[in-house]
Amino acid sequence: MHITLDAATDVVTGIRFPEGNRWRAGRLWYSDMHTGEVFSVDPSADAAPWREARVDGQSSGLGWLADGRLVVSAMESRTIVAVESDGSTSVFADLSSVESSLVNDLVVDDATGRTYIGAFGYDLYGGEELRPGPLWVVEPDGSARLAADGLVFPNSANVLPGTRTLVVSETWGGRLTAFDIEADGSLTGRRTWASLPEGVTPDGSTVDAEGAIWVCSVDTGEFLRVVEGGEVTDRIDAPGRCAVDCALGGDDGRTLYLATADSYDPATTARTHDGRISAVRVAVPGS
Repeated sequence: MHITLDAATDVVTGIRFPEGNRWRAGRLWYSDMHTGEVFSVDPSADAAPWREARVDGQSSGLGWLADGRLVVSAMESRTIVAVESDGSTSVFADLSSVESSLVNDLVVDDATGRTYIGAFGYDLYGGEELRPGPLWVVEPDGSARLAADGLVFPNSANVLPGTRTLVVSETWGGRLTAFDIEADGSLTGRRTWASLPEGVTPDGSTVDAEGAIWVCSVDTGEFLRVVEGGEVTDRIDAPGRCAVDCALGGDDGRTLYLATADSYDPATTARTHDGRISAVRVAVPGS
């Protein structure tokens, strides 16, 4: 499949910068990163998105703990915030004493309840020179420790179905990097899972039932389905847009939700509110 975003159907519009796309319990969940808000929406219903939570500053990755609580990456406070059933929030994990750069996307390992969260490694918005960043692992009690270092802007991550393999996007590294997840949550066996085509900058991603990863290229405006080794089997072009994140969902898991924006600069998105989430049908369902 090779199509353009014009073939997709808009699901949500008027977002500043849609991040953290997830499918859960019949609803699409997402962060509007530049407002710090988290929403969910039922794409099959004629209803507006429901605001689930808000964090101070920017929000990014979403996940669910073993007790069912939603957790949100609160980037600027360098915390992971838990959302209670009444919508109130509390700090689940505080990385501010160990991490000086903004925290980024996260994934919760459903098998253990541990959370993996990356950090920029440098001041992107302030124009600081690029430095590699870390990946942290957070225990179910909220305590954190370093899981891996030296990643070139660690971003989204997925646990491959039926395995104990974690695959992380390195945005400015142009690759997907794999680790073996050990019983204590530590990461070993670091290796390149896929080197991506020249210029591709992997941001958000989602894994399907065959273990392939749909990855978004924020700089080149495209969504790629990649298999281990780097072969691109499918492509969705979004010319002139930042391809930010994606999630597989819908009743049969075969709807791919595509998050795009006109810019990742908060000053620009504050003026334009041109972010949106669109949907296309794909052959392989989510995992």
